[in-house]
Amino acid sequence: MKVGVVGGGQLARMMIPPAIALGIELRVLSETDDSSANLLRSGSVGDYRDAETVLEFARGVDVITFDHEHVPQDVLARLVENGVAVHPSPAALAVAQDKLLMREKLAELGMPLPDWARISSPADLAAFLAEHGGAAVVKTPRGGYDGKGVRVVRDVAEVEDWFVAGDDLLAEELVEFRRELAQSVARRPSGEISVWPVVESVQRDGVCAEVIAPAPASSGAVADLAADIAVTIAEKLDVTGVLAVELFETTDERLLINELAMRPHNTGHWTIDGSRTSQFEQHLRAVLDLPLGATGMHRNWSVMVNILGGPISTRYAAVMAEQPTVKFHDYGKVARTGRKVGHVTAIGNELDEVVYQARAAAVPVSLTE
Repeated sequence: MKVGVVGGGQLARMMIPPAIALGIELRVLSETDDSSANLLRSGSVGDYRDAETVLEFARGVDVITFDHEHVPQDVLARLVENGVAVHPSPAALAVAQDKLLMREKLAELGMPLPDWARISSPADLAAFLAEHGGAAVVKTPRGGYDGKGVRVVRDVAEVEDWFVAGDDLLAEELVEFRRELAQSVARRPSGEISVWPVVESVQRDGVCAEVIAPAPASSGAVADLAADIAVTIAEKLDVTGVLAVELFETTDERLLINELAMRPHNTGHWTIDGSRTSQFEQHLRAVLDLPLGATGMHRNWSVMVNILGGPISTRYAAVMAEQPTVKFHDYGKVARTGRKVGHVTAIGNELDEVVYQARAAAVPVSLTE
């Protein structure tokens, strides 16, 4: 079995160990020679926006999947026209690529969403602000991540530069929420679906900093609703592979959808050490239409903390000695302030202890030299 991954980031990198364990030949189309996943040295370097490059890469594999959602639709169409199996499909991936299309499709499915509107002009935004207490979240429909392409706005002038491009924007109500949750599921082409526990994510400056699995005080109605939302989206949009649904739990106890990702996701990294089947192994199983693995947890709690800045390895010895049960994951990236260069995961049966272990391990190696 041969799987081709378009994109050479840390998600592709973390697919390598389960691919080896399953006897899957993993090939990666990396953006550069020093991409995070290039330690495999299997695949090629090329532009994912060039149809001929991607098509040539695809000729040597059984299925194409993705490290990111930025591959243009015309490139995806060429793959399908040439008989290449693409998972998730171009139609499903389009919903994750464009936030306006995402909102439209989810609204058609009756999914719970913040109040939103397509904004084509400063006048449109002024009207939306007036209708929503003078504040809104404005997003560029394509390309944003980790807080990029997202602004909390109280005046039209705050996104004046975005209007210059002439593209429509997405405006959403500024949701009053008590915490952010994320629900990951996996679905294979034959329809089988697996569900992990809903998790709580802690964001700092628009970047995921910590994930607690399962989300505290989430058993029962919250967990059931989060799972139902994600499963419904996966089925109705015919998603294959891993789907992550980011959610707001509001102050009046509702769940509202924030974002979708049709690939392994930062909020699911805890599954490598905390779940019986990681999201990376499950993604490979799903895109190859193999039976899915169990998603139960090894211990009561799993806490993942992102390492920002780095470098990591220069502090390994001291931190490992202090926290011998914590697992470290280095993405092989050049250290830069605020950049996600790795993560740590702690598991155990007492939440306070697990949180302490993960934070104590991550903080020393998150500092930039």
